[in-house]
Amino acid sequence: MATSLPGGARLRAIADGALSTVTAATSDLGQAAGYAARTFTSRAGLRGLALEGAWLAAHLALYPIGLAEETVRPHGHWRTDSLPPVKRSLVVADPTAAGTPILLVHGIMDNRSVFTVFAHELRRRGFGVVHAINYSLFTDDVRTAAHELRGHVERLREATGSDRVHIVGHSLGGVIARYCVQRMGGDAVVDTLATLGSPHSGSNLARIAPLPLCRQLCPGSAILRELHEPAPGCRTRFLVVWSRMDEIIVPQRNSRLRHPDLDVTELELDDVGHLALPVDRRTVHFVASTLARGEAERREHDRVRDRRLRGSLRLVGRHAAEGA
Repeated sequence: MATSLPGGARLRAIADGALSTVTAATSDLGQAAGYAARTFTSRAGLRGLALEGAWLAAHLALYPIGLAEETVRPHGHWRTDSLPPVKRSLVVADPTAAGTPILLVHGIMDNRSVFTVFAHELRRRGFGVVHAINYSLFTDDVRTAAHELRGHVERLREATGSDRVHIVGHSLGGVIARYCVQRMGGDAVVDTLATLGSPHSGSNLARIAPLPLCRQLCPGSAILRELHEPAPGCRTRFLVVWSRMDEIIVPQRNSRLRHPDLDVTELELDDVGHLALPVDRRTVHFVASTLARGEAERREHDRVRDRRLRGSLRLVGRHAAEGA
């Protein structure tokens, strides 16, 4: 009898743990259902659902075309007389901003076709080199994909003669690019990283699929904890677009980027689904207008960042001296 009590206690503990897990999951499911009902039945939510459905249909039609690799298109902005007014204004006002290459990185199980509208709008606004890449559908590790992305960045810089590039990442593409920037020294060559619906703090939906890559996108995973580690002196600025109607990132706030060492500008939307983020006009305007502000704003951004970094170093030094 005495030996059976510890076993019984263990069984009760296991049962209690399982019950608490089920209770928590039921509570989360109830909250998610309530949130979905409030969001998707509103007028803005219905418009968002219509856009999501329309773009899904268009994207499925474009998907086979996107499987082919895209060649780098040189900007050819040596003459401006043949350019339409919008392109000409950017080239004349800030040729460096117009000529900085923009690399587009898609999300999981997708390809470059998700950026069909986005890339067209960037080129229409005067950006000379907009290049979308594909990575393997069988990618199962963020670190490996980030290493491959670094190779794409270097090849794009070599082909265009540019010192720096901008990156726009949709969903998983934003996490891959962020890892490249934060953990692989990519901030030395990536001027701006824009993420659209990227799970910076993971997504509970990733728990459904028992795949290595999905496990890395679960909240609290080792790779997400690594991205939350200190990144002092990171030179890349971040543009973050997230939506309260995102059906893939659960909870939706996990698309926000909260890191004390990173310079983040955020655009919050409440009526756009996950897939439609790259075609939403506010997303395009936010990213394009920020990139078009050019070198003057970038230099001011660098000065502010350097002052902040020097101030934190002085603060640490003073505390260390006082502690001694």
